[in-house]
Amino acid sequence: MLGRLYHQVMRLSASRHAAAALAAVAFAESSVFPIPPDALLIPMVLARPGRGLFYAGLCTAGSVAGGLAGYAIGYFLAPVGHWLLSLMGHPDGEAAFRAWFAQWGLWVILIKGLLPIPYKLVTIASGLAHFNLAVFVAASAATRGLRFFAIAAVLKRYGPALLPVIERRLALIALGAVALAGAVLLAVRLLP
Repeated sequence: MLGRLYHQVMRLSASRHAAAALAAVAFAESSVFPIPPDALLIPMVLARPGRGLFYAGLCTAGSVAGGLAGYAIGYFLAPVGHWLLSLMGHPDGEAAFRAWFAQWGLWVILIKGLLPIPYKLVTIASGLAHFNLAVFVAASAATRGLRFFAIAAVLKRYGPALLPVIERRLALIALGAVALAGAVLLAVRLLP
């Protein structure tokens, strides 16, 4: 089943709809969707390494635009923002964000924008906390851009050599990615 899904994503990543799908996933992930855009960005860059930087830019733009949507949900639709944070397992998300921001300042957005954790938590909580919008957009663009351009650059450079290894060891790599994501989520939940 995993191999079939992998081949479907690889086919989509080489199709004429790939760029639109990537932008849509990047947008939705920053506000409400649970799957990170990396799941589509990585196979797209592997399928067409020459377009890797374009895909990273598209992913960044979609993610920042989606971040603005998440911010707007928190800012203008606070009850919906609180409900979404509760749905994601963070009913005290606004209070936690305010505490993190009081302790760490702008570093909260910068660090969380780089990590493969649900960025929508930061976007919605930033809106709920009425965080400075210009700083939020700049930090989002910087961190999301750094993340997606770094992924694209590494895959453009080493991806063609790694593709056969990935295809042979897909189940093991998927298990490792799930374990890493679980560890990151556990660490985030255990932080005060």
